[in-house]
This record gives sequence, structure tokens and C-alpha cells, in this order.
Amino acid sequence: MISTQRLLVEERRRKILELVAENGRITVMDIVRRFGVSAVTARTDLDALSAAGSLVRSHGGALCPQEPTKDYPVSFKATLHQAEKSRIGKVAASLVRPNETIILDNGTTTLEIARHLKTMKPQGLTVITNALNIATELADSPGLMLIMLGGLLRHISTSFVGPQAEAMLAELHADRLFLAVDGFSLDIGPSTPDVLEAHLNEGMMKAAKETTIVADFSKLGRRSVSRIGSIEQVHRLITDSHAAPDFLESVRERGIEVLVA
Repeated sequence: MISTQRLLVEERRRKILELVAENGRITVMDIVRRFGVSAVTARTDLDALSAAGSLVRSHGGALCPQEPTKDYPVSFKATLHQAEKSRIGKVAASLVRPNETIILDNGTTTLEIARHLKTMKPQGLTVITNALNIATELADSPGLMLIMLGGLLRHISTSFVGPQAEAMLAELHADRLFLAVDGFSLDIGPSTPDVLEAHLNEGMMKAAKETTIVADFSKLGRRSVSRIGSIEQVHRLITDSHAAPDFLESVRERGIEVLVA
């Protein structure tokens, strides 16, 4: 027989999902005020609903699940899976050696790489990027050369794309590319919602000796609109401990190194 307590919990969580569907998001304090529960209970509800894939946890609350084919503002993406992205960024930054040239694609996970590099201060490092937020983060870093790709500004991602950026990139070479993606599947490889972004990313893969995908668990096994390049061009995947083990094993079987942060 189902207990009254379980029914109360399930009803509250169902109503939480209704509120998220209606408003796009909900905060812990919204749940506390609306249902008269503690903040601990509210977080437990959100964690359970997130684990079931019904919503996406963000700082202080939760959001509707992302659609891989839809482009979201970088400010919105920055609220998602912050802890995982920071750990991924730290592992990625630890791979960088002095005097290397690296490319940091636009993305909130690659921004975390930039932040960790700024703390580590590798000597003689050159960073190529098309992202305004990454360029701003690294602009005052001593001993670092920053190359900013210019072109058409995509306001939703605060990044530059288009023929001008591609022409500038064609004259450059790098040791490593760290590529943030909206989807990474075994059949089509890395993908992103915007075709211009995908075309520039493809050029980045060609310009670098090796490509490392940096993607939290929510991006794995998903396909977005625009294919960036084949999975055979990917050398490494850095993800987090929530990633499905069977997916990671399939990636390893393709000859791709997998690092779990």
C-alpha cells in the first residue's frame, strides 16, 4: 500500500514540474514559500527530478531541460552544471604545457579552462579564441599571448563567426583545440545549433594537432543541428562522473582517450 507521505512527495514534485513548465525555471526559495518545506527538502526534490531527467539543476534552483537543437544565451548556459564544468576545466587546463598554442572555442566549459589557466600561469602560452568572455578573462594575464578571431558577432553566444574569422583562422596553427559542444554522439560526432559556429569549429579542428571535446554529461549521446566534424577527428573527451559508463566505453572503443573529472 502506498503511504500518504509518498503521495505527498510525488504530488509536490508533480506540481514543481508544472511550475517549471509554466515559468521555465524555479528556485529553491520558490518551493520553500509555495509548499512550506525546508530548503533541504526543496533541494532533495530538485535533485530527484534532475536525476530522472525531468529538469536541469542550476545554481539555486532548476530549469526546463535543454533542447540540443536550440541555441541558448551564454548567460543561461553558465547557470547549468557549474561544478561539473569547473572540474572539467581544471583537468583540461592541466594538459596544457609551457610554450604551447591552444584554441579555446566559445563555451561556458572552455571559459572554465581559461579561468584555471589564468591561475596556473603557464609560461609562453598563446591562446586563440573567438569568444569575448574568454578574451576578457585572459586579457590581463601576464606572460600570455592572446589572439582574438574577429568577424560577425553572435550576440547569443558573444562569439565571432563568419568568413572573416575563418580567413584569420586559416593562417594559424595550434597544438591543441579544446572544443565545447552542444551534442556529442557516436554516429555524427560533435555538433552545435548554429551553422556558422559549426563551420568555424571545423576550421579549428583542422588548425590544431589534436582536438579535445570538453562536455558535461548532459551533452553526451545528443545530436544538435549542425555537425562540426567526424568523430575520427576527436582525440580526447573530458567529461564528468555523471556520464553513462556504457557511452564512455563506446567512445574508448573508437580509440578516443576519455578523462573523467
